[in-house]
Amino acid sequence: MSSGCTMARIGADPRPCAIYSQGAARLILSRTIPAKVRPVTLTCFKAYDIRGKLGDELNPAIATRIGRAFAETLGARRVVIGRDCRASSAELASAAIDGLLGAGCEVVDLGLCGTEEMYFATTHLGADGGIEVTASHNPMDYNGMKMVKAGSAPLDPATDMATVRALAESGAFAPDRPGGRVTPDAGTRAAYVARVLSFVDVAALRPLHVLVNAGNGTAGPTFDAIAGELMRRGAPLRVTRMHHDPDGSFPNGIPNPLLAENQPMTADALRSAGADMAVAWDGDFDRCFLFDETGSFVPGEYVVGLLAEVFLAKEPGATIVHDPRVVWNTRDLVARARGVAHQSKTGHAFLKQALRDTGAVYGGEMSAHHYFRDFMACDSGMIPWLLVAELMGRTNLSLADLLAARRAAFPSSGEINFRVADAAASVARVRGAFHAQAVLVDEMDGLSLEFPDWRLNLRSSNTEPLLRLNVESRGNPGLVAEKVATISTLLTA
Repeated sequence: MSSGCTMARIGADPRPCAIYSQGAARLILSRTIPAKVRPVTLTCFKAYDIRGKLGDELNPAIATRIGRAFAETLGARRVVIGRDCRASSAELASAAIDGLLGAGCEVVDLGLCGTEEMYFATTHLGADGGIEVTASHNPMDYNGMKMVKAGSAPLDPATDMATVRALAESGAFAPDRPGGRVTPDAGTRAAYVARVLSFVDVAALRPLHVLVNAGNGTAGPTFDAIAGELMRRGAPLRVTRMHHDPDGSFPNGIPNPLLAENQPMTADALRSAGADMAVAWDGDFDRCFLFDETGSFVPGEYVVGLLAEVFLAKEPGATIVHDPRVVWNTRDLVARARGVAHQSKTGHAFLKQALRDTGAVYGGEMSAHHYFRDFMACDSGMIPWLLVAELMGRTNLSLADLLAARRAAFPSSGEINFRVADAAASVARVRGAFHAQAVLVDEMDGLSLEFPDWRLNLRSSNTEPLLRLNVESRGNPGLVAEKVATISTLLTA
């Protein structure tokens, strides 16, 4: 593993780096801290995580600053760190570890793993925080970090993240603390697998052929651990793997199954294999995407509805959290099951906090993030497909049959992205055209306008310079298409 000693870029500190071995707890540390670290401006801080273009926006020196600022902000003494398979992730993780060591932290190095494994390990090991070095589905020349506090709680964007950023930019760190060391992971993945499988009744699974597409991201080894334990327990599943080995060069394209152009490869492979269902993941597999037996991609809001039904059957009257982008199908199903629907702002930090605040058993976003109270109120890309497989076994219905009535009752446009010159002016044009006829105006997250037979949500992305549009209706796909066309003209005028 690289020692993260690249220092000829923005934010570099003129000091030797920590040298350590992932395979041993022993640390050889030689460092001299300069009297003053020069301030820098960091653009890689987003609403609730770190994401930036490699080079000036994010490099090993900046990662060291962030690691140090993270530890000092949380007062951390033990921190878990993992990384995805991107070519730059090992070096950035090593550099972040250097910052953590300077703050006197014990660092538990998980190595290659998914973001949800970092979430699990943070709580399982009683750590004060966790970091996953990942750019998820971003382009090749990007990387980033996802971070949590003790108990795998999200960092508050307005307080925690703001403090980490201010300290990382100023470089006004406390003097080095002694005792920093790296401890290799020991058995955390096995404990994680046991927790994931606690959500499913293996005896309820019926013979099922599942195609899985890891997209050459980080999911492959973790899936194999889960599949191996399922087989040991007698699960009647047959698995076809594609693009399974982690490869940071992404020879089959960046793993982002939400993009329409990336979906045919999975759909075609499913049909060729004759599988009953396909599962595809993004790079750090905290999002899970499903395809039914026909090869049809299942939009995320319908998966949220399915999982809400699953949990309400197990826990009547429970609270279900959803995001504001596409809501009618979820709200209808929750009402039918006599549950409580609670709306949260979009984004993992907000959904996680909503689960914690309300005690909700489950929360879901149409972007394929699914959150579980009994998984540290965090998101998992492995639990959803297992629950859907269990539901197919219990009902003896195919995935397409489970969804057909819901897709007909509440058709939606899918999320449509717009790059516009002036986002505020574009949103104002849409508001002006429709506001007077709306029966409900909701500005919790962007602009949501509701009418008797259709609804829209228009919001700015938290992570990219885009406006995102979603339109849904009550049983009228033609109306969805009509409104999308009208709104598209307004946005691009």
